Amino acid sequence: MKPILKLYRGYANEQELIVFGHVFKPNTANDYEFEKRRFKNARSIIRMFMVSTIPNADVYLEHNGQVIHTKALADGYFKFCIPLKHEIGHGWTDYYVSIYHNGEEIREKGSYIRPFKGDLGFISDIDDTFLVSHTRNFFKKLYILLWKNVNDRRLFEGVVPHYQALSTAGRNNKEERNAFFYVSSSEWNLYSFIVKFTKIHELPRAVMLLKDIKTSLADFLVTGRGNHNHKFDKIKHILEFYPHLKYTLLGDDSQHDPYLYENICKIFPQTVIAVYIRQTGHSKKPKAVTALQNIESLNIAVCYFKESNEAIEHSRKIGIVS
Repeated sequence: MKPILKLYRGYANEQELIVFGHVFKPNTANDYEFEKRRFKNARSIIRMFMVSTIPNADVYLEHNGQVIHTKALADGYFKFCIPLKHEIGHGWTDYYVSIYHNGEEIREKGSYIRPFKGDLGFISDIDDTFLVSHTRNFFKKLYILLWKNVNDRRLFEGVVPHYQALSTAGRNNKEERNAFFYVSSSEWNLYSFIVKFTKIHELPRAVMLLKDIKTSLADFLVTGRGNHNHKFDKIKHILEFYPHLKYTLLGDDSQHDPYLYENICKIFPQTVIAVYIRQTGHSKKPKAVTALQNIESLNIAVCYFKESNEAIEHSRKIGIVS
C-alpha cells in the first residue's frame, strides 16, 4: 500500500515561497465522503481524526528547474520555505511535491498564491464567523459536525456577498482578487471539508492556516478547542510576510477572536484598518465590547454585528467596498 501525500495551498511574496503538507500512512487519509448522510457522514468525519502520519519522510519539491529535498517533522507535517531568486507571477500557480515508496514516485499537485498588486488583505476565522458551528455549545457542535454533511452545513446569511465584495474591493480587473486567508483553530484534519464547503458556497479562494493535525478519537472530541496561540502566531506571520497590505480581520465572539485581534492591532496599529466581530449569542459580550473599544481608540474601524448586512453596510460606510 502506498503512503498518501496531502498538499495545502501555499503562498509567496517577492522574496520567498512557502508550501506545506502532510505525509500519511496508507488507508488513513483517503478522500472522505462528505456528501453521505448521517452514520456514513459521521464515520467519515471520525476517520479524518484517526489518521496515522509518517515522521521523517523524505519529501521533494520541484521549483524553478530544481528538486529541493526536506524531511517531514515528527507529526508527518512538512514545510518548504524557499528563497526566490527569480520573479514569479501573481495569482495562483501550481507546484509539485513528490515522495517515493519502494522506488515508485508519488507526485501531487498543489497551488500557491502571490497576491496581485494592491493594498488590501483579509484574514477571517471560520467557525461561527462564516460557518455555523455552535462552538459555544459542545454537544450541539459535535452533533452538527457528525450528522450534517457538507451540503447540509449552514453559513450565515449575507456572508457570501460580503466576502465576495471584499475579495474584489478596489479591483478594476475582474480577474484579480485581494489576498484572503482563513486562520482557524480547526485542525488540518478538516482541510478538505473546509475547501469543499467554501467552493460550494463560492467564498473567496484562500490560503488556510489551521491547527496541528490530530490523530486519535480523544483528539476529535476536543476539536477546535484549547490554546489559540497558534492563531495569533499565524496572523502575525501573515502581516509580517506581506507588510505592504492593509488588513481587515473578521471573527466572532464565541471564543477568543476579539482579544486576539486586540493584541494584533496593538502590535500593528498602522497595518490593520478594520475589525469585524460577529455576535453569536443573544447579546453583546461586555469583554468583547471593551476589546473593540480599545481597538477603536487606535483609529481602527470596528463593527460588532449580529447580521451580515450590518457588516456590509459598515464596509461601504468606511469605503472598503463601494
